Parts: sequence; structure tokens; C-alpha cells
Amino acid sequence: MSPALPEALRAALENLASKQAGKDVGFINIADARALTALGFAVRHAQGWTITAAGAAVLTVRSDAAPPPVEASQVLEFPTPKSVD
Repeated sequence: MSPALPEALRAALENLASKQAGKDVGFINIADARALTALGFAVRHAQGWTITAAGAAVLTVRSDAAPPPVEASQVLEFPTPKSVD
């Protein structure tokens, strides 16, 4: 599981998603926008930053969500170590 996105970047990403949805939004912190761009979650255009598909996908994952359950077929079995006498 990848580390959670810092709260400031998540807020900036939500801001960009709202902007893309046509809502009125405030200004975005330039450092946050640049960080999102470096991660591939936003792109810079002449009109400002816009969210990418990857950025939108990040917003669909809750930061506090538990990892999905592991099925028995996904568990690796390791051989029992031999004792050394």
C-alpha cells in the first residue's frame, strides 16, 4: 500500500477536482500544485493547473481505508528451515 498523500496535497487535489467539476474554488498553493504535478496528479496549462486521471484516482481511495483482505490463494508458503546441528 502506498503512503498516504499529505493533507495539504490532498486538499489541493480536491480543490482541482472541484474546479474541474465547474465549482467556484479558491486559489491553490503553488508549491502544492507543483508537488502534485511532479507526482503526475496535476498538469499545468496557461489557465492554471488541472487534475489528471491519476489525481482523480487518488481521491477515490480513502486515506484511512483498511487494505483489502488477503485471500488464502494469495499467501505465499515458505519452506520450513532445516535445523543445523
